Amino acid sequence: MADPASTKLYSPQLLALSASLANYPFDPAFIHRAEARSRTCGSTIIAGLDTAGDGRVTRIGLQVSACAVGQSSAGIMAGQIVGKSVDDLREVLREIEDWLGDAGPIPDWPGFNALAAAQPHSGRHGALLLPWKAALAALSSRDASG
Repeated sequence: MADPASTKLYSPQLLALSASLANYPFDPAFIHRAEARSRTCGSTIIAGLDTAGDGRVTRIGLQVSACAVGQSSAGIMAGQIVGKSVDDLREVLREIEDWLGDAGPIPDWPGFNALAAAQPHSGRHGALLLPWKAALAALSSRDASG
């Protein structure tokens, strides 16, 4: 008999989110770019972002090589990142890490509940965090350069 937790992990909702990545093509002309790699699963994500004068995201593109959990997490992040700042992303990444470690509630990010079934699957945590880390690294590179 299949483990009910693993059956729920790859739900139709989760798989549909993976397909949403087609809405966020990567463009080499993005002002801010960074790559993140998960040591646990080998997934990679390249995030490209453009920002307004105040540092808030105006556009995102992703190049994703990850499992459905990583792809879905990327789709959830990309769908709501426009208008967010470096500080906003730092805060949500902290919330995600706390939640994954059973030290906090599920993050308050639109659509994030679709990833709830991934929490007990520690082997998927790296992929789930990957898009958030890639976007934050891309935005943080702007901070470093002034």
